Amino acid sequence: MFTLQLEHGIKDFGMWKGAYDADPLGRTASGVLAERVFRPVGEEHYVVLDLDFATAGEAEQFLARLKAQVWSTASVSPALAGGPKSRVVEQLP
Repeated sequence: MFTLQLEHGIKDFGMWKGAYDADPLGRTASGVLAERVFRPVGEEHYVVLDLDFATAGEAEQFLARLKAQVWSTASVSPALAGGPKSRVVEQLP
């Protein structure tokens, strides 16, 4: 299992959640097996996401699409505040 970990500042959680729920890249069709959304305690303008994939390649492809098609377009990511941090990690036995 490979997890794409994402974290970034947001302007407004409701606005961010609406854009996330719109699912512009089609998470399931892109290979996302499970997803978890977190917000650090006391930081209502920050989110952390874990998106699980079967392969590192699927996770990396999804990240590339996020960078090119979502994060680079203000109308698709209206609540994004600052540059996202991202990495692909592998679950160990």
